[in-house]
Amino acid sequence: MKLFMATLSTETNTFSPMPTAMSGFEEFYLRHGTATQDSPNLMTEALHLWRRRAEAMGWEVTESLAAIAEPAGPTIASTYDALRGEILSDLEQASGADVILLQLHGAMVAQHVEDCEGDILQAVRSLCPDAIIGVSLDLHCHLTEDMLSAADLIVTFKEYPHDDAAPRARELFDLALRMTREEIRPVSGMFDCRMLGLYLTKEGEMQEVVREMHALEAQPGILSVSLAHGFPWADVADVGTRVLVITDNDAELAARTAENFGKAFFARRDAVNASYPDLDTALDRAMTSTDGPIVLADMGDNSGAGAPGDATFVLREVLKRGLSDVAAGFYWDPVVLRICKDAGRGARLSLRLGGKVGPDSGDPVDIDAEVVHVASGLGQHLGEGLEPLGTMVWLRLANGVDLLVNDLRTQVYHPEAFEQMGIRLATKKLVVVKSTFHFYAPFRAITTRVIQAATPGGASPDFTTFRYLGPGSECWPFVDDPFDTAGNKLSNTHDLDQPAV
Repeated sequence: MKLFMATLSTETNTFSPMPTAMSGFEEFYLRHGTATQDSPNLMTEALHLWRRRAEAMGWEVTESLAAIAEPAGPTIASTYDALRGEILSDLEQASGADVILLQLHGAMVAQHVEDCEGDILQAVRSLCPDAIIGVSLDLHCHLTEDMLSAADLIVTFKEYPHDDAAPRARELFDLALRMTREEIRPVSGMFDCRMLGLYLTKEGEMQEVVREMHALEAQPGILSVSLAHGFPWADVADVGTRVLVITDNDAELAARTAENFGKAFFARRDAVNASYPDLDTALDRAMTSTDGPIVLADMGDNSGAGAPGDATFVLREVLKRGLSDVAAGFYWDPVVLRICKDAGRGARLSLRLGGKVGPDSGDPVDIDAEVVHVASGLGQHLGEGLEPLGTMVWLRLANGVDLLVNDLRTQVYHPEAFEQMGIRLATKKLVVVKSTFHFYAPFRAITTRVIQAATPGGASPDFTTFRYLGPGSECWPFVDDPFDTAGNKLSNTHDLDQPAV
């Protein structure tokens, strides 16, 4: 047996003014067939697992591209063409494969291709019409007809924050292996829930939703159940939450199960979606607590959802209120970082921080700061994987306000990002993290209270602040009952044993 595998991952915020260029992949993660020689990260864990499993059975393994970029705006056409072309060229040079497994994101948009993953899968299918093709996706994906018609197997992460990349990669490999042995004949059903939302799976109603998905997979004939949350900051044709059910040669069961689960999920829309306080309310609540540290998430400036990472709205209000004993990060400002790095530790500088990309960043903030520490080559954990941090500087302002500034756009995942720079979070009253959900579990372990704030910015959780021109405007929460408005065109059944080419 011959296995071919690759990774291509970025999440496209179509409202972002920052294009995703090759430099975005080069500075974050770009390997040409050598990713399994590195320590795994979120999007390469699958490659490590697949290689181990395949080689243990004596399969021949061809490892192709592993390219990951922090979310931003649409990918430059030439960049996408080059990355796509490398995968296809490697597949041709390998003379095809019996099994092709890809770790993609599912929400990548290029300047000239709205559905990049569907485009890649269709091209792979054209090259290898008889191969078993499986793809693992981030749950913030857009499930599309091109993906379903080209792939035999699609599995998405179930957990947000994503700590189940390895189990989902294992699930995909197991299903593909069963196909090679002709034990199963997968068919799928998909249901469009017509919802835009953010669903944290670690507590409340969403924990029960995930349990129900696993329970369905234990029923006879059902092979896999995926809830694609969708990536809501994308004005594309297939935006929104969708359910995908794969069964063993039972199209009616797949369609019925997906529709029943999807309709039940829509009925729980208020329970699975949280409401978030605005910035002033969030800070008011934080300041009423006598215990520390209180963790406040600056959700609107989460670079992991395509925001710039240099917004100053929270910092300006912290300084205006004269708050003390505060840690905040990360502020993406390569200009400030360069100045601080050149000046060195101990330097006292007047700096103009953040607010550089556009209106969603706010205005720059003028600060007087001491350069306490500068470091490069650090990382922070996201699950088992280690994510890069670039070069970082710790700036100390008056009143014990400590800021982390870096030159690599990335969100906050773990307290270790602050601690390894020397900032002791236990001494702080307030810790501000530019993130949405991925920070949650590690920070919840060090605090009595987490406040997620609907701050202004390019990744605001208030979707009504964005202007959707496509089908997103016909989804809940823009429409109370999108099924009456848009029509129930939601059950699509595919025999994935006979893919369209």
